[in-house]
Amino acid sequence: MLTLPNILTLSRIFAVPLLGFFLWWPDWKLGYLIGFVLYCVIGFTDYFDGYLARSQGAVSKLGIFLDPIADKIMVAAVILILTAQGYLRGPYVGDAHVIAGLVILIREIAVSGLREFLGGLQVSVPVSRLAKWKTTFQLVSLGALILGGAVHGQPCQSLEETCSTVAESWVHLVGLVSLWAAAVLTCVTGWDYLRVGLKHMD
Repeated sequence: MLTLPNILTLSRIFAVPLLGFFLWWPDWKLGYLIGFVLYCVIGFTDYFDGYLARSQGAVSKLGIFLDPIADKIMVAAVILILTAQGYLRGPYVGDAHVIAGLVILIREIAVSGLREFLGGLQVSVPVSRLAKWKTTFQLVSLGALILGGAVHGQPCQSLEETCSTVAESWVHLVGLVSLWAAAVLTCVTGWDYLRVGLKHMD
C-alpha cells in the first residue's frame, strides 16, 4: 500500500544510487557537499516516515518490511564507497579504520538474519536505548566523513601522507572517532540480540 510514509521510505532507497554518484569522485568537493545535503535529506525522511506512520495510524506491513532495509542499504552503500575512495583511512592505524566499518556491516547482516529467524517463531526483539545510540553515532560518523570530503577533500593519497594530512582534517577525524564508537556499541548491542536469539535455538 503506497501511503505517504511508504513513499518516503521508497524515496530513501531510490536516493542511494544518486548519493553514490556524488561520492564516487574523492576529490570532487562540490559533489561531496551535494552528497552531504542529500544524506541529511535522507536522514530526515527516515524520521518523518516513521512519525507520519505512527501519527496517522498508517503503519503497514510494507513499511515495517521496507524501513530497516532502506536504512541498511544506505549505510552499507556509504561505507563501501567511502572505503573505496580512501575516506576510511586515518592517522596512526591507516586503513585499519575499515575494520570499524566492517564490524558495522557484519552486525547489520547478522541481526537481520536473527530477526528473520525470531520472526518465524513469533518472537519480537525490541530496539534498546543503546542500539539507538549506536545508530546515532553511525549516522553522525558517516555524515561527518562525507562533510569532510566537502571541507577538506580526500584525506590522503597514500599511507605515508596519513599523519600529516588527516591531522589537520578535524571533520574527518570526528567521523572516524564516531565510527569507532558506533562499532563498539555495535558489538555490545549485537551480543545482546544474540543472547535473546540463543534462548530460542535448540
